[in-house]
Amino acid sequence: MEYEVRYYYPKTELPNIVEKLKAFTELQESERCYEKTTQFDHPCTEMSFYNKEIDGRFRIRVTKSPSIFQSKISWKRRLPSTSEASVNKEEEIELAIQYEEYDSLLFLINNVLKMKEIESYERYRITFSNQDIEIAVDEYPFGIALEIENKITTKNPEQVVTEWVNRLGLDINKSYKLSWDDKYTELCKNQNIQKFSHVSFDLPMPEVLE
Repeated sequence: MEYEVRYYYPKTELPNIVEKLKAFTELQESERCYEKTTQFDHPCTEMSFYNKEIDGRFRIRVTKSPSIFQSKISWKRRLPSTSEASVNKEEEIELAIQYEEYDSLLFLINNVLKMKEIESYERYRITFSNQDIEIAVDEYPFGIALEIENKITTKNPEQVVTEWVNRLGLDINKSYKLSWDDKYTELCKNQNIQKFSHVSFDLPMPEVLE
């Protein structure tokens, strides 16, 4: 089970966010990585992961940097309690695969299992972490996301997340409950900008303004 909260900011806030996190000397900073995530749906419409009863995302992700080459499959599903609690509680399962097998995996997903490619997105990610917490700074084409996620199993996960929310001077009641695609869709609608299925840095994008 995953326990996390997330916040969205304008792109101009990136240096300030990173500078604030660097001040926590107990956190280890990662290398900045490029990620591309592709989301697929079940081939049978009646079993769609996107229906309200399931509300899940099946994802394949590739991660690259000068020294990191990774790929993985993941399943993430919002639980009914997500909208009720201050800290998001979500079902998440991840499976690492060899980076060299990424193209073969996509072939199997598309041509053998016949899963439906629904959408994809690009982002750059830096993480600040220790044994208790992982704080990710994600640069999306439409803005910056700050994600605070529990990592330890021997402490109360909600308390761990809440403690770091407070240390960062944030209001947990102002966290964004939904996923990146919900935020992107909301921005496109509010700013009257065309919505793309594949969200990339080379396309016209809305922007987080506050």
